[in-house]
Amino acid sequence: MPRPLLRSSATRREFLGAALAGPAILTGCAKPDDWRQRVEGRWIGDNSVLGHRVRDARDAAAHPPAGARERRCDVLVVGSGIGGLSAARSLQRAGITDFAVLELEDEPGGNSRGHAMQGLRCPIGAHYLPLPGPQAGDIQDWLVEIGLAKSTASGLKWDERHLCHSPQERLFIDGRWQDGMLPLVPRDSATQAQYRLLAKLVADMGRLGFALPTARGPWTSAHAALDAVPAARWVREQGLRDPLLLAYLDYCCRDDYGAGIATVSAWALVHYFASRHGFSAPGDDANDRDPVLTWPDGNAPLAQALRQPCADRVHTGRAVFRVDEGLGGVEAWAFAGDEVEHWTAKHVIMATPLFIAARVLRAPPAALVAAAGAQRRAPWMVANLRLDALPLDRVGAPLSWDNAIHGSPSLGYVDAQHQNLAPVVGPRLLTAYWAFPDSDRKRLLQMSWQDATQLIVDDLRAVHPDLGERLQQVDIVRHGHAMAIPTPGLRSSAALAAVPASAPRVSFAHADLSAYSVFEEAFTRGEDAGRRVARALLGR
Repeated sequence: MPRPLLRSSATRREFLGAALAGPAILTGCAKPDDWRQRVEGRWIGDNSVLGHRVRDARDAAAHPPAGARERRCDVLVVGSGIGGLSAARSLQRAGITDFAVLELEDEPGGNSRGHAMQGLRCPIGAHYLPLPGPQAGDIQDWLVEIGLAKSTASGLKWDERHLCHSPQERLFIDGRWQDGMLPLVPRDSATQAQYRLLAKLVADMGRLGFALPTARGPWTSAHAALDAVPAARWVREQGLRDPLLLAYLDYCCRDDYGAGIATVSAWALVHYFASRHGFSAPGDDANDRDPVLTWPDGNAPLAQALRQPCADRVHTGRAVFRVDEGLGGVEAWAFAGDEVEHWTAKHVIMATPLFIAARVLRAPPAALVAAAGAQRRAPWMVANLRLDALPLDRVGAPLSWDNAIHGSPSLGYVDAQHQNLAPVVGPRLLTAYWAFPDSDRKRLLQMSWQDATQLIVDDLRAVHPDLGERLQQVDIVRHGHAMAIPTPGLRSSAALAAVPASAPRVSFAHADLSAYSVFEEAFTRGEDAGRRVARALLGR
């Protein structure tokens, strides 16, 4: 079988055949793993050491140390991910100015933080925001407020500089790149018929009402029935059996939820499509691609815009290890370097994952304990690869913003410089994403950066055979508990629904409350928590 053709991405010229450009690279004049001897690399991002200090602080939590530095505020927000920053914004807009936000990491933003490698900006977590729909009015208003859109008589007009430029996405399959993530097939094929069946199913289910964020939509017995079964079982019962379609659905779920169709609920799978743009078979609808906002460093500009109005109230490097709710207020203790801070407040907003809130609260509500215990969490790895130039590429669709490989265990990579308005020459930066099974969390935390890089190089070598030669530097972040997985029964859990109102002086503001983690859910949960606390404090 002849090798797939190669091209130089820098010039977009296609080689006439593998004999012209491929053999020296594919057969290995250079050793494929020479990068191990010359490439600089490191783990960055999540402070697992400090996080584990909180996990293991049983003595300190049981007996808070004397001599802690005393701090006070009306409202204490624990966590500065999107939920915490949105809660702070909501408090400020309601007139509550005496608040503080405590963050374990050195930078706020949670899974929306950004990074830079020798001046090249890149994401270390979430890298896009779909244009919010009518149910996300709060988010639409905020995006107008920060200048990303304008309200016009015909609706919102988006700043096109921040909409994802074309080409948006491509898939490597059958030895070449194709446009779009859904495998393209003949229109009279059995696979195309399966695509059309899925389109009909999504349209029919969409009539039930699916909203993003989920709290703005209905929840009926029909939704609960979908939530009760695994997605893999549901698609099988609907007659969806085509391997290409199943692989695509599995990729979609791994990309949004950190786990595939065998793990997530049928509600999560339907929600993926029905809450946004639906689903259309290729060729049946030319406008089936979801427009998204994105930046070189992913969603970091959104996190920065949320933080900016209250930047002086965000305190980083604070690891909260105990929160006590009393009749007259709330007390919290936090590691702050070599010191311990003791905070007193009238109210606390826990904008942390639920399992952390359940561990930190001295007397966690029963609903919180039950909901946290029911959640499984996906570990993620995000690796930024700085290259001296674009690597050789296979033929077909050109380098896109999002690039995936059919059948790969990874989620592919993003071209971090795709949004540059000027032509890019010289060094390039690719951001590779990998969602691990939750059973592999310990493996990820114990993995060396070299072995993690080897996983990525081996995965991408099929499409970029000289990637190892081009590689100059690797910065990798591992999110050990990146996101809640919407497993069957989680979204309809009575315990999860009871968490927001389970404690009088403690509120909760995290996407975990929606059973899965995306920007829209975190923003809305924070907004709602801030409003509730403001009403309580102001007597409204």
